[in-house]
Amino acid sequence: MTAAAPGRLAPGGSLPAGEVGQDAVMPTHVALLRGINVGGNNKVAMADLRDTVAGLGHTGVSTYIQSGNVLFTAGDGAAQDAATLAAGLERAIAEAFGLRLRVVVLSREELAQVISDNPYRDEPNPRYVHAMFFPAEPGQPVRESVAAAEQQAAAKGGHDSATVVGRTLFLHTPGGYGRSELAARLARARGPAADGTARNWATVTKLLALCDA
Repeated sequence: MTAAAPGRLAPGGSLPAGEVGQDAVMPTHVALLRGINVGGNNKVAMADLRDTVAGLGHTGVSTYIQSGNVLFTAGDGAAQDAATLAAGLERAIAEAFGLRLRVVVLSREELAQVISDNPYRDEPNPRYVHAMFFPAEPGQPVRESVAAAEQQAAAKGGHDSATVVGRTLFLHTPGGYGRSELAARLARARGPAADGTARNWATVTKLLALCDA
C-alpha cells in the first residue's frame, strides 16, 4: 500500500497508521523532540504539538508516531537555519507545555545526507541501527566519550560499534538495542546522551519518505 503524504487522507478518508497532520504542503524540515511520551513522562498530545508548531507560522505541519517527530515547512520570513528553528520550537514548547526539551531540526536535505552517510547500510534489520542526532557537530570530548564506551563494551564481549559523522552518531547493535552494552554506556555517558536524541533506522528512513511523499 502506498502511504499518503503527511496531512493527506488515505483511501477511505483516514490517515495512515502513525501519520497525522494538518496540511498537504510538502515539508522542508523535520524536528526531533527528545524524551517525550516515554514511560508516562513528558506527555505531549500530538494534536497540541502540531498546533504549537503551526502557531509559529510554519505550514504543512504533521507528526509521525508519538515519540516527537514533526514535519513542517518553515513559514515565510522564518529563519531557515536549523539552530534558529530549533530554538524557536524549544521556546514555544516550553510556553505551551511547561517542558524544557531538546529539539533537533534537520532540513530535508540534511536528513537525506544522514541516510547517505550511514556506515551500517549493510545491516538488513533497521531495528539494529540507530541514529543519535545532535544540535551541533559533536566536539572532541563527545567523540572521546563514544570511543571509550565502545572500547569498554568490547572488553565485555560486545560486538556493537558507533561512528560519528557530522552531527549524527550512528549506532550498530546486531545483538539488539535493548541488550546492547554500548547503548547502555552511551545512555549513561554525560556527553553523548545530554544533547542528542535517537531514532531507530526505520523511523529515520520513514521520515525522509514522508518528506518526499
